[in-house]
Amino acid sequence: MNLKPAVVEALKRMNFTTATDVQEQVIPIAMQGRDLIVRAKTGTGKTCAFLVPIMQRNVEGRNPEVLIMAPTRELALQIYGVATKMRPGRRDSVAIVYGGASINVQMQSLARNPDLIIGTPGRILDLFKRGSLRLGGIRFLVLDEADIMFDMGFIDTIEQIISHTPKTRQTLLFSATMPQRMMGIARRHMNDPQHISVGDEERPVVETITHFYAPSERDMKFATLLAYISKHNPRKTIIFVQTQHAASIIHDTLVEQGIDAMLIHGGLSQARRERSLREFANKGRFLVATNIAARGIDISGISDVINFDAPDDPDVYLHRVGRSARMSADGRAFTIVTDEDKRLIRIIEHENKLNMNLVDLDITQFAHIRVFRRRGNPNRRGQSGRYGSRRSGEGRRPFGRGWH
Repeated sequence: MNLKPAVVEALKRMNFTTATDVQEQVIPIAMQGRDLIVRAKTGTGKTCAFLVPIMQRNVEGRNPEVLIMAPTRELALQIYGVATKMRPGRRDSVAIVYGGASINVQMQSLARNPDLIIGTPGRILDLFKRGSLRLGGIRFLVLDEADIMFDMGFIDTIEQIISHTPKTRQTLLFSATMPQRMMGIARRHMNDPQHISVGDEERPVVETITHFYAPSERDMKFATLLAYISKHNPRKTIIFVQTQHAASIIHDTLVEQGIDAMLIHGGLSQARRERSLREFANKGRFLVATNIAARGIDISGISDVINFDAPDDPDVYLHRVGRSARMSADGRAFTIVTDEDKRLIRIIEHENKLNMNLVDLDITQFAHIRVFRRRGNPNRRGQSGRYGSRRSGEGRRPFGRGWH
């Protein structure tokens, strides 16, 4: 690819020796300065696909030249980690900004005139309005996991940010899916973009994942979870729970049973979230999470994804299970299904063109274990899924009526 020696050395230090499909297709075209719309599944190496051509072409100057937007703090931190590894000894040339952290500290980092900014849309716009972040010198704009940013309601914020960048910039848009509203942004803000599609759009589910489910009474869901863990002995697992409150309860009960588990959800402090991810990535076996971890978290070695609460939407199922089977590894996805979830399972199978296999679990030895309700739940709002309303937001009782 005729990369600069410094870029090649950085890739070698990170043990990146062979380009993935998305990197092979994106890097040469991006280095020509073309705008790109790239559809590729998560875990395919998209971060280096946009960082390599940026590192190849940008020249550090007084104004920020590069702006990379990501939907979550965790994904922004991952990109920041790769970017700083590609610039050893020059950490001040890269800045990261996101909500939930000290804006004063972030303003100080911007005052050092970094040329590469990574952040979440809300905080980027806030810093711009305060005059701490200049956008007039942006030459490279990246929207990573664009579809999830739109799902999170960032579309107006993103358009405001883009409107303050030069029209001569190069724009790279990466996404696992391509909803129609995203194409509207592309038409308004991109210059004759080239489309690159990696993988089969009709079968977005990773084919190396095996899908299982087990029926369960509402009051036996935790016993079903323990029975799966006992039978399959997963190496590294994310357990998805629908609400923050329930995730905390499931995490604490697992720990009480002697199971090493970490916890991540939007109600935790940023420091706690970062610590949980770090411990899970390094040595942890179980991570209990809400959907905040369903997109953008790239941790290698995840063997299993467990849906303690079945997702409301086929796309959410896809995003969750995509945490396993990274880079063509094998993975398992297991969903606990109550009577009210059965229709959702059929929809997930149909929409994602997959078959979920019934697994026989013996819950007898775990049936006596109960999960008890805690006092005080500050999260009392519901949300509607794509296929109708179910009280499944940050306030839904995770086990239906009553806690067990």
